[in-house]
Amino acid sequence: MILYRFIRFMLFLLPPETAHYFTMWLLRMPFATEIFSGKLNDEDKLCTQVAGIQFPNPIGLAAGFDKNANWVDILAKLGFGHIEIGTVTPKSQPGNPKPRLFRLPEDKALINRMGFNNDGADVIANRLSRLDREKINVVIGGNIGKNKITPNENAVDDYLYCFEKLFNYVDYFAVNVSSPNTPGLRELQEKDSLTAILSALQDANNHKTAAKPIFLKIAPDLNSDQIDEIIQVVVSTRLTGIIATNTTISRENLISPRIKIENAGQGGLSGAPLAPVSDRTLVYLKMKCPSDLVIISSGGIMNPEIAEKRLEEGAGLVQIYTGFIYEGPGLIKRIKQLLLKARQ
Repeated sequence: MILYRFIRFMLFLLPPETAHYFTMWLLRMPFATEIFSGKLNDEDKLCTQVAGIQFPNPIGLAAGFDKNANWVDILAKLGFGHIEIGTVTPKSQPGNPKPRLFRLPEDKALINRMGFNNDGADVIANRLSRLDREKINVVIGGNIGKNKITPNENAVDDYLYCFEKLFNYVDYFAVNVSSPNTPGLRELQEKDSLTAILSALQDANNHKTAAKPIFLKIAPDLNSDQIDEIIQVVVSTRLTGIIATNTTISRENLISPRIKIENAGQGGLSGAPLAPVSDRTLVYLKMKCPSDLVIISSGGIMNPEIAEKRLEEGAGLVQIYTGFIYEGPGLIKRIKQLLLKARQ
């Protein structure tokens, strides 16, 4: 923990996106992953069966960190039970202009407007095909979206393209219609658009020899009526479950200097401020959804106690991202230790 605090201090001297790539370069160095590994000798007790998949443990890395599946092997060694790559779009795209990632240390938060920057489905599928899955004990999820230039009325084609390209290389899919950083994308959460996309994906899924779990990732900025409508669509299209939640466009209750928040500008807020709304969304979903619908909880999981609480509230799995940035790989280990202690 002390070591990572020093490393974080040094990394936070760099622009956030530069620090991200530099960190992953460092983890490629010999013995780096062994030093920061979150694996425990008795963690086989944390194996979790969700949606017909055996997860080594219930702690995952949310989409957005490894957009291009460049670091799946490294991240697996740090102790994650699953890694969600992406968001992947059919064609490569550069994303929004830089700077597009900002830290709010006072709030333990990030603001990003990355804009689905990625190498495209063909390149990423090829990269995944070269992984030795027998040596990498981790579940891989594929988070899929649409290209910025694709009109919403043609969005279903983009989702289907990514689905087909990644199908043989990922264990489950996450449908991203909730990022605030692609213009108009959140409009696809509306009933008719969402039904069209999810129905098409399930139809393609059901024509496979063995269908794969499909989850819908939702925004934290929905009211109860909108969530109820989404639940109806998810149930009617027979999706496996919901990932709750993505980043928020809200800037309420932040303690960071106002000028810093204004300078960061538009984008999705993640981290500690997101915890209350993500928690409320999880509780609401568990109350409203059929018991067999799987909920993956993401958003504001900054310490082991929050992770444990989400699992106790009914989440099948949890995902971290901003907590991983602020707390380091040690967060994975500390969550596991608390979960193991609770199960003794």
